[in-house]
Amino acid sequence: MNNLKKETKLTLLYIAVAFSFSVAVRMIWFYQFANYEAFKFNSEFMINTNDGYYWAEGARDILSGISQANDLSPITSATSQLTALLAFVLPFSFESLILFMPVFLSSLIVIPIILIAKNLDNLNMGLIAALLASIGWSYYNRTMIGYYDTDMLNIVLPMFLLWSIIWAIKTNEDKYLIITAIDILIYRWWYPQSYSLEFSFFALILLYALIWDRKNTYNYKLLAIMMLAMIGVEGYIRLVLVLGIFYIYKQKRFDKYIYYILGASILIFFASGGFNPIWGNLKGYVFKDAVSVGEEGLKLHFYSVMQTVKEAGHISFEMFTNRISGHVVTFVASVGGFIYLAYRHKIMLFGLPLIGLGFLAYVGGLRFTIYAVPVLAFGAAFLITEAARYMPTKRLKFLTITALSMAILYPNIAHVQEYMVPTVFNADEVEILDTLKNRAGREDYVVSWWDYGYPLRYYSDVKTLIDGGKHSGAVNFPVSFILTNPQDVSAKMARLDVEYTEKTFKFKEDNKELIRDKNLTIFSNIEQMTKDYGFSDTNDFLLSLQTDIKLPDKTRDIYLYLPYRMLDIYPTVEMFSNINLMNAKMKERSLFYVSKMFKQEQNIINLGYGILFDTQNATITINNRKMPVKRFVQTSYSQNMKFSKDIQVSNPAENITVIYMSSFNTFLVVDEKTYNSLYVQLMLLEEYDKTLFEEVIMTPQAKVYRLKV
Repeated sequence: MNNLKKETKLTLLYIAVAFSFSVAVRMIWFYQFANYEAFKFNSEFMINTNDGYYWAEGARDILSGISQANDLSPITSATSQLTALLAFVLPFSFESLILFMPVFLSSLIVIPIILIAKNLDNLNMGLIAALLASIGWSYYNRTMIGYYDTDMLNIVLPMFLLWSIIWAIKTNEDKYLIITAIDILIYRWWYPQSYSLEFSFFALILLYALIWDRKNTYNYKLLAIMMLAMIGVEGYIRLVLVLGIFYIYKQKRFDKYIYYILGASILIFFASGGFNPIWGNLKGYVFKDAVSVGEEGLKLHFYSVMQTVKEAGHISFEMFTNRISGHVVTFVASVGGFIYLAYRHKIMLFGLPLIGLGFLAYVGGLRFTIYAVPVLAFGAAFLITEAARYMPTKRLKFLTITALSMAILYPNIAHVQEYMVPTVFNADEVEILDTLKNRAGREDYVVSWWDYGYPLRYYSDVKTLIDGGKHSGAVNFPVSFILTNPQDVSAKMARLDVEYTEKTFKFKEDNKELIRDKNLTIFSNIEQMTKDYGFSDTNDFLLSLQTDIKLPDKTRDIYLYLPYRMLDIYPTVEMFSNINLMNAKMKERSLFYVSKMFKQEQNIINLGYGILFDTQNATITINNRKMPVKRFVQTSYSQNMKFSKDIQVSNPAENITVIYMSSFNTFLVVDEKTYNSLYVQLMLLEEYDKTLFEEVIMTPQAKVYRLKV
């Protein structure tokens, strides 16, 4: 009994130490920028992830009790609901809460890690693994202070699930049946995309039961209750089923029906569409297509957003290992150590789904590395405790554990110190959005690229066409078209896309039963526009925008938010509308080159990458080809932020323009198509058609215009 109490106290001590360490490391960013006012709004730090503003919007609306139809506010999401609850009961400001929630929630990962190690009678391994996992490179990146997103519990919850599975298999105690099922229910509530990982755990337990423990009926009880917790129905129904089955399990007279219950649960899982989301995830991240194709109607081809999302891209082996373990050497030791650990304790093989999902990063993108961090941390920690075991004295054991632990922790702590990520927007940009909030109504739309959708909705309390979750090729096309085409056709497309978006919302609301029963296809806005205007070819419809077509009746105001920071992603923005929707052929890319590092020697300005601008002869050399420059434009802002520009036309018949934004010390080289785009004309040059637009907010950081048509 005394040994048990001592072990419990040591377990709690290790959890407290690891948790405190994780929190302390995450506070480094806070102190690095403590006096940097550009990262603060109303004297409080802002968050540093775009998606965080989505959950913050939902929590804000829950607390206010105000959420209009079709505003896409996630008031039913777990993250928003938990945040609203904490904001209601805790004496902290809302901004402080969303800033610090990732710090404390993500640090909970140390608990299941140490509890798993306790089951293996190796608490020292648990402490080392908890220290490493809690600040592991990719885990830290996605759970640092201000990274207010679902990731703050996305690894914590499956680690608790792994813990409950391990203890269930090891002890065969009934309480772990219900704990495992509740783990799955909470995990699914928090992160609806959790089904793939849950199914992987199920498959591995089934394999374990069939190979090593076939006659143990407890395994089949565990599988059945897990399956019922995973089926594709509402959470409260799954909870009732789980509680019902657990009650049945407690009655010995029902033991003869265990295999029937398992079979029925599997049938219900597939019948309820439980496997469909798993396949959908695989298609989205593994079998990525550059172009998505509509299955009915005109079968339009849209550029796939997955080709532009960094977290879904391929990464190098070094980056792969660094993100999992902090260093190549640590990664190799972790993999080797885990193999040795699994050899000594086969129960650790249940961690393979997390490792497998982490290794999916090689084909699915860097975001997945986070899953492998905590399980492989056991590998490195196990090798350290094994090395210490062979030391002849307690002092040498302690020194060995300390030295080797510091060695594996150092690269990750160094990364934390160097990872000085900025907030999503700076204070000046947020001031613009806060001002816009007082100008625009809640039913008004703000058109901008999807990167800025969530912050726009949070700070300006408006509607957007695209955002971090709604950014498929079909919805991106009209917005890309608006931003990269001339003002007249862009204005028409803006009115069309907004009104068609609202019309689609209304159609879905009025025809819910018909859509469900008949499985009706809802076409993209651009396809519906094409049909409504009497065309069978979308290219013809787009050409018709250059004529005096009749636009839908105006139901609300539309604003354009054009930030200077969009300059860096303009080529990506253009891709989504630079495609022939009828045949999927990409059009020729526009000339767009930004230079912020340049050098001038007499009349030649070297813009980098072999691009030379001759100011005296008004020529530019690109790829060793010298071409005349049509115009040279210089823009500037005075001390009181008054904008001015000087345009010098040298060769009217040519195609290339050089723009020097002196206040930003930046050169821009563009062709005539880009020069005439809405973004360049309205944001960079303040040259707008007063019959189509009016100024609302004009600053160097961003400009806001209101659409008149």
